[in-house]
Amino acid sequence: MEARRINSVENTGVKQGFLAKQYLKFLLPSLLGVLLFLVPIQVNGKVTIGLGVMADWLQVAIADYIPLFMTGVICLSAAGSFIVKIIDLPAIKKNAWLNSLFDVSPFWLTLRIIGSFFAIFTLNEVGPEFIWSKLTGGVVLFDLIPVLMVWFLFASLFMPLLLEFGLMDFIGTMVRKVMYPVFKLPGRSSIDAMASWMGSGTVGVLITTQQYESGYYTKREAAVVATNFSIASIAFSLVIAKFIKIDDMFVEFYFTVVVAGIIAAIICPRIPPLSLKKDTYYEPVGKQIDEFVPSGVSSFRWAIEKAVEKAEQVKSIRQVVIKGMYNVVDIWFGLIPLVMALGTVALIVAEYTPIFNYLSYPFVPFLNLLQLPEAEAAAPAMIVGFADMFLPAVIGSGIESEITRFVIAVLSLTQLIYMSEIGILLLKSKIPISFVELFIIFLQRTIITLPVATLMAHLFFF
Repeated sequence: MEARRINSVENTGVKQGFLAKQYLKFLLPSLLGVLLFLVPIQVNGKVTIGLGVMADWLQVAIADYIPLFMTGVICLSAAGSFIVKIIDLPAIKKNAWLNSLFDVSPFWLTLRIIGSFFAIFTLNEVGPEFIWSKLTGGVVLFDLIPVLMVWFLFASLFMPLLLEFGLMDFIGTMVRKVMYPVFKLPGRSSIDAMASWMGSGTVGVLITTQQYESGYYTKREAAVVATNFSIASIAFSLVIAKFIKIDDMFVEFYFTVVVAGIIAAIICPRIPPLSLKKDTYYEPVGKQIDEFVPSGVSSFRWAIEKAVEKAEQVKSIRQVVIKGMYNVVDIWFGLIPLVMALGTVALIVAEYTPIFNYLSYPFVPFLNLLQLPEAEAAAPAMIVGFADMFLPAVIGSGIESEITRFVIAVLSLTQLIYMSEIGILLLKSKIPISFVELFIIFLQRTIITLPVATLMAHLFFF
């Protein structure tokens, strides 16, 4: 009976055809998304993407006002969260989006408040100098945050072109047969993984958490996806490349990130602690996944149908634009204060204490063995990424050797487990993974991807 059900075209849900306008609703926005995010172009002798041209133009146009504006955003984020905590505001609680934006945990609230003080001190150069100096808070507020602000603005506004009109569903469906033998994951995870790679690490973790709590991932699968596929987007990778001054080699840089990331994603799930996770589902809901590919239907036809069906769910362009604007505000109010707080603290620790130097000593002989110049200066960047993914680029930006900066930039993306955001989200989720396990996975990914990045760097700089 089951075989007849699967083999029956009537029961597989495969449609006999779509209207031309339905295909165009998938194809045109997806093509525009590919052109903006995925197609490299050369401008003034440097390789970038369409999104980069817009971001660079805006950053130059409003450069003098960004630090003041973002300090205001950071302070508003902290003040709003503090007021919501001490005063019962029905208008906020009845609005799901505003409630999620401002009603945060005490930990997040503390970081937002710290970030606001750091931003004010740095903008006005008041308070302890170690907070606002050009090597600490000054780097974050005047160098890093302006780049993040404009890039997150355009990335959030245009990301629906990749995510909402079926491109992710098409790509995911086409690669489903690869996912289990290579990564030990179900086909459904291909869409999740691509959303992380082409969207953002935070989105990837949130999707993974929801899938796990809905019964579509086992404990092991959820932990694997969250710690191996929540990598930064192409657009944000260009931010790192630009910040560390290797954006003229962006194609080679991102190709290295992809290769190193895939190798780590193949190895890490097969070794502890990930390999020891149980293949059992979230107990309150149990197993909900029932995945099959209809017999007699090609993967391409099935992928097209899934993509067009996804695009058909978009009822209004206005809703897509509003969702993009919501994403901008979420990132500005949620992420930027954390960058200001944790980034400044980590740079203070890096500049004024020997902690990261001590922790990075074991990497010095490793880097010398790999024949990377300025090994001692680069070693702290191997460890500091656990605090925040931007910090290796901040440390690496002061290194003269271009090949070493290249490797540091790759590592800052492939290490993937950074506590300022991804790590905290995972610890707060119901996915069974501990702080110690996250640190072990961080070290594993560093040890695995460092030789890969170095080998490819030597090839590119030969």
